[in-house]
Amino acid sequence: MAHGEEVRRVRGFGELEAVIMDRLWARGEPATVREVLTDLRQHREIAYTTVLTVMENLHKKGVLRREPAGRANRYVPMKSREQYVAQMMGQALEDSGDRAEALMHFVGRMTLDDAAALRSALSAYERKIAGR
Repeated sequence: MAHGEEVRRVRGFGELEAVIMDRLWARGEPATVREVLTDLRQHREIAYTTVLTVMENLHKKGVLRREPAGRANRYVPMKSREQYVAQMMGQALEDSGDRAEALMHFVGRMTLDDAAALRSALSAYERKIAGR
């Protein structure tokens, strides 16, 4: 990563994929390759074809949706950052040998604020599935 460039690294992506997804999630609206390139060039020297290739690969993986925009395409994430992270957490849990043990280790690493957020999310989910 270039000096001065900060990105919240999301697992499951390569370094440049993570940077591009971070930019698209932060934008909150579809973007062309040129728009992403312009943003990235504030922090690093990078070629148009490199950004195009990575965004096309993310489209082929089903991570980005491509929409025609004149002679170009606009790309938009198929899921929010939070939905993507939740999917990755679910996959990691499925891959564990013992789900309960994995959850215990996960909870054991939480801050008090994280634990309160989890408790709140569980309560909201229980109310939702109970139909209240």
